[in-house]
Amino acid sequence: MKRPSFIVCISLFAAATAFAAAPASAQNPPVQSGPNNSAGQNNSDAPVAGRNSFTEGQAKSKIEDAGYSNVTSLKKDDNGVWRGKASKGGASTNVSLDFQGNVNAAK
Repeated sequence: MKRPSFIVCISLFAAATAFAAAPASAQNPPVQSGPNNSAGQNNSDAPVAGRNSFTEGQAKSKIEDAGYSNVTSLKKDDNGVWRGKASKGGASTNVSLDFQGNVNAAK
């Protein structure tokens, strides 16, 4: 007689656990690429305005990591975008780094 009660209790516990786990997974959707995800790729073909926490040294390193050299004249503008000059492929160009880490050459 005690065995069916035990099985019923285990079944109810399993059902309650499965039900409780479902909302937790719904609250944590998978990571998606998009303009708000700065997972190391250029998410924009133009600098995105926003509060930039990169220091000048970090901005220079990020621009160099994107393949540029001779990074000079870095200044943060009113939109939080680092702007300066750099060379790539032998040509000098104006570059920018936004708060998401996007490095762009001036067009």
